[in-house]
Amino acid sequence: MKFPFEDAPNTMVITCCHILNGEKPILYVSHDADDGMRQFLCGEVHEPEDAKIVSLYKIFDMDNTVGALYKMPCGYCAERAAVTEGWIVRKHEG
Repeated sequence: MKFPFEDAPNTMVITCCHILNGEKPILYVSHDADDGMRQFLCGEVHEPEDAKIVSLYKIFDMDNTVGALYKMPCGYCAERAAVTEGWIVRKHEG
C-alpha cells in the first residue's frame, strides 16, 4: 500500500514502547484537536516514560492498516478490538 497521509512521512507521532517493541498491536489512534499530533497506541494504560516519538512513516511501515485513517480529522479517534477488526472512528470526548 502506498503511503496515503497528506502529512510528510517524517511527521512526528507518538506511540508507546509496547508497539515499538512489537509486543502489542496498534488498537487506538487519536488525532489531537489541540496540537494536531497523532498518537498510535496499544490501548493499555501508560506511564509517561512509555511514550516514544517516531515518524508517521515508521508507524505506517509497522502496520499499514492505519492508512485507512488518513482522512481522520483533528479531534477524532479510532479504536478496534483486534488487528483483524475494522476501525471504529468517533469524535474524541475529552
